[in-house]
Amino acid sequence: MPQRLRINNEGLVEGVRFIPSPNCDERPAACAIDLLVIHYISLPPGAFGGTGIIEHFTNRLDPSAHPFYASIAGVKVSAHFLIRRDGGLIQFVPCAKRAWHAGKSSWKGKTRCNDFSIGIEMEGTGEVPFTAAQYRRLATLTRVLQARYPIRDIAGHSDVAPGRKTDPGPHFDWARYRGMLRINRQDAKAAKKPKTRLRTA
Repeated sequence: MPQRLRINNEGLVEGVRFIPSPNCDERPAACAIDLLVIHYISLPPGAFGGTGIIEHFTNRLDPSAHPFYASIAGVKVSAHFLIRRDGGLIQFVPCAKRAWHAGKSSWKGKTRCNDFSIGIEMEGTGEVPFTAAQYRRLATLTRVLQARYPIRDIAGHSDVAPGRKTDPGPHFDWARYRGMLRINRQDAKAAKKPKTRLRTA
């Protein structure tokens, strides 16, 4: 049976591994959280399952541990969530806070997307497909976030920072993801319907 997720008053998903990132701050006052931004990340590039992403988001990445790491030394970024290749979920920033994930960005005429968005990183690259477990976890997490916050739009990093970013890339199956959200929505509606009792003579 899939794990049921619940977001507490601090904006943390209960029962999920939480590794606090210092790369966050307070959102602007009275700023509605109405956008999800989907990213991909792998550290080292093309390698999965290691500790590089965690170390990067917590400012503990050793620049000498891999040739690529020197190019991002001192870069302070984070995301609210990371979805591993096996569907494992890690949270780095409470949803109520502003994670530093989108950078210079805009969406529907509004700039500074970090102010009003939640960032979800998919462990992956632009060269390989994402896994079925990742799509299942992403769809479940999305529905929980939509139930908790007034999220109206879902976009890729490339949508909010066109020309600067390419993630989640050509292998991210938007049709599959949105189809899973529709199925989840239909299942939720069906679960809420009262069961009809059969009348007996």
